Amino acid sequence: MHNLTLADLDQVVALGGGHGLGRVMSALSSLGSRLTGIVTTTDNGGSSGRIRQSEGGIAWGDTRNCLNQLIAEPSIASAMFKYRFDGQGELAGHHLGNLMLKALDNLSQRPLEAVNFIRHLLKVNASLIPMSEHPIDLLAITARGKKISGEVAVDRLRELPAQMKLSAVVPATHEALQAIADADLIIIGPGSFLTSLMPLLLLDDLTQALRHTSVPIIYLDNLGRELSIAAANLSLRQKVIMMEQAIGREKVINGIIIGPGVTPGSISERIVIQRPLEAVGEQHYHDRDLLRQALDFILPLLY
Repeated sequence: MHNLTLADLDQVVALGGGHGLGRVMSALSSLGSRLTGIVTTTDNGGSSGRIRQSEGGIAWGDTRNCLNQLIAEPSIASAMFKYRFDGQGELAGHHLGNLMLKALDNLSQRPLEAVNFIRHLLKVNASLIPMSEHPIDLLAITARGKKISGEVAVDRLRELPAQMKLSAVVPATHEALQAIADADLIIIGPGSFLTSLMPLLLLDDLTQALRHTSVPIIYLDNLGRELSIAAANLSLRQKVIMMEQAIGREKVINGIIIGPGVTPGSISERIVIQRPLEAVGEQHYHDRDLLRQALDFILPLLY
């Protein structure tokens, strides 16, 4: 379809973790309510991990990070939501946004209601949906059969695990599945490959929804080398194959956008766009305008 742009689409769905997904959604925020983010909820580190340890529930950090990047109008509510406690006390290091989401979760029938309440409070039009409303952790099994539990420990692995799975079989959030079914375009990434992107693709009904989609799926690769040694050593081809094996369909990812530092390698029958995407003064972060332009460029080539 000639000259098709993001503005022509009725529903765009992006999948990922906090920093990467937040950046994609802020780049596409002009789509308003036509934009939906499906957020990883398996984090067990930092403020999120501490709240989960004491109170249970899903991890809120990635959702908070996305909301922070989508705030267009500064307000007292947004200042509170972005506030982080410092010092040495019990609250040191906690993000007030995580605590607000957890408190609202306790007051709500379900976690998605807490997200929607905060969205309205912060005047965020795009939808954000936790990948699952059931608390789960990421598990990795090493080549020697050792079980590694939790995102923090998985990120420390020096070698790629032999297997990755979730700590329990849980359903994806119904609204997330509906968003994928209604989507005109699906975007995966950028983000920590093993701990932000792969957890989403370990949810059976979510991968089933992706497997059956007829719309283009674009993978946005990271701009910098990952901190995780195991993930940093993966080639672009390996990452695409791992994602497609998890989804259960070959060549389901048909568009790939990479920065200049990546060697595309032998990725056949995919449309690969390579261009400078880094934001000035923000190493390894995508520039919002350049990212949107890259998506607008690749879109007509996929339809």
